[in-house]
Amino acid sequence: MIVLAFSAALMELIAGSAARPQEAAASSPDASPQEPAPGKVPRTMELLLDVELPVSISFGRTELPLKEVLKLTTGSIVELNRGVSEPVEILVNHCLIARGEVVVVDGNYGVRVLHIVSRQERLRSLR
Repeated sequence: MIVLAFSAALMELIAGSAARPQEAAASSPDASPQEPAPGKVPRTMELLLDVELPVSISFGRTELPLKEVLKLTTGSIVELNRGVSEPVEILVNHCLIARGEVVVVDGNYGVRVLHIVSRQERLRSLR
């Protein structure tokens, strides 16, 4: 399970830009904003639920001179900067969000999420 969290400031901006002029005119100035029912997704959040983001799994990295890349053929081995037992990185939109381990389920590869990175770590991975 991957959990995405949005800051309160972002949610206020989304809610403010999504307000329709006729709805604003229909409500009285003294009316308090309606809270969504518990367990119900706010209407502004529903707009984001169908947004597709690229998800990739990083097994490791390496740098090769172009002449070495041109020598690669079927069966070539490229050494990565990560050991076999080390966790892989789960990237969403090129931003590190979690670490996990590679698993095989019914002959298919998958990743079991072991650790969701903190907000500070996500911000550091953007640099």
